[in-house]
Amino acid sequence: MDYISTRDPQATPAKFTDILLGGLAPDGGLYVPVEYPQLDAEVLETWRELLHERGYAALAAEVLKLYIDDIPAADLEAITARAYTHPTFSSPEIVPATQLGDALWVGHLSEGPTAAFKDMAMQLLGELFEYELGRRGESLNILGATSGDTGSSAEFAMRGRAGVRVFMLTPAGRMTPFQQAQMFGLDDPNIFNIALDGVFDDCQDVVKAVSGDADFKATHRIGAVNSINWARLLAQVVYYVALWIRVTDKLGAAQPVSFAVPTGNFGDICAGHIARQMGLPIDRLVLATNENDVLDEFFRTGNYRPRPAAETFKTSSPSMDISRASNFERFAFDLLGRDASLVGELFGEKVRAGGFSVEQDAVDAAAQRYGFVSGSSTHADRLATIKDVYERYGYLVDPHTADGIKVARMAQEEGVRSEIVCLETALPVKFAETIREAIGQEPPVPPRFADVMDGGRFVTDLPNDAAVVKDFIVRSIEHSA
Repeated sequence: MDYISTRDPQATPAKFTDILLGGLAPDGGLYVPVEYPQLDAEVLETWRELLHERGYAALAAEVLKLYIDDIPAADLEAITARAYTHPTFSSPEIVPATQLGDALWVGHLSEGPTAAFKDMAMQLLGELFEYELGRRGESLNILGATSGDTGSSAEFAMRGRAGVRVFMLTPAGRMTPFQQAQMFGLDDPNIFNIALDGVFDDCQDVVKAVSGDADFKATHRIGAVNSINWARLLAQVVYYVALWIRVTDKLGAAQPVSFAVPTGNFGDICAGHIARQMGLPIDRLVLATNENDVLDEFFRTGNYRPRPAAETFKTSSPSMDISRASNFERFAFDLLGRDASLVGELFGEKVRAGGFSVEQDAVDAAAQRYGFVSGSSTHADRLATIKDVYERYGYLVDPHTADGIKVARMAQEEGVRSEIVCLETALPVKFAETIREAIGQEPPVPPRFADVMDGGRFVTDLPNDAAVVKDFIVRSIEHSA
């Protein structure tokens, strides 16, 4: 399997292990496979038996083998076996599914060490990075940005690993106290937390600016763990397959299932798009945003209008407080007929100038050919949804998952008849203030997080300036060498 950049008209091929360590393509585009491997009913039934008999890690290895031909199959099996274990994940199933009722389900993606869906990809990335760096005798300095959960998931996956340092940018004051405690409480010598004076999109812009400096990136071995890294999306494709199997097990028939996905950066739902393009029987991909509804606006109108920091709302589902969806470019590449020149113009030029619009036939294709429907949710909506789900089904969800359920119900009202699995974003304990407001009581604290708020805080405050961040990275590398 070869990979190409969304902005490379020449379709210059690259191999998986090269893009694993590189992140962004040199031209600023995102890597995608030359083609999507195709699944059929026979393969899916074989995978169903595999999941039941050997578990999630074995299924993950089979999905990875379709996209990775420069790591031996036996090594991939060993890598996934190390990544997806119990009790690192609190459920032996790794990704269970709960049927709520009214054709709604919850796909549990928060069983990992930081209680967020990002663990599903990060635990695999940690193993892949350590494997490939060890094979090459190299080191890597990971630069990432987080609006809440990516940072802690990445740091917990990479802490203590040989040859890896993590520099994680966060928007100062924009994460919940629990999220900050998880990240800033780490005092490992290879972990560097940086709080920037800005919003998540500013952090993301700094990551792009640093990664876009080819000389700096090469000299200082800069890599990425954000959803711009293809390996993360590949890891996420696995749980769409696993959840489809678990739901159709209980339904008693292999039929199409829809997925409702809370998203701000378009990474989680892009994995669903990939799974659907592979032939997984997905009916609809229900995209749910909060008040920062740039993606919902696109799927309803064809206008992609990224917004500046001043127009990005601070909400009670903070991990989705994003107004420039970096990973959206991958879907646009498919939507626009894989026209790399056009994608390069739109995302390399027009986005910086304020955005772009596509024709109505592209909007129609997004819905009809690719299965997307979308909607947005407000603070009042998520409070009402959290309360209703708790009272109706006896199940407590976090604010982001509530956004997904709210929009899933909208989709049902608008005609979606298949069962809908809402992908869980995180455990409610990470958003205690909103949970208290919704149901009048504290969310339960899993025993493994009982002491998370008690530790110290290790974080460096920096201005929103790529040059300053570069200098900090250089000094930190020299000091820890």
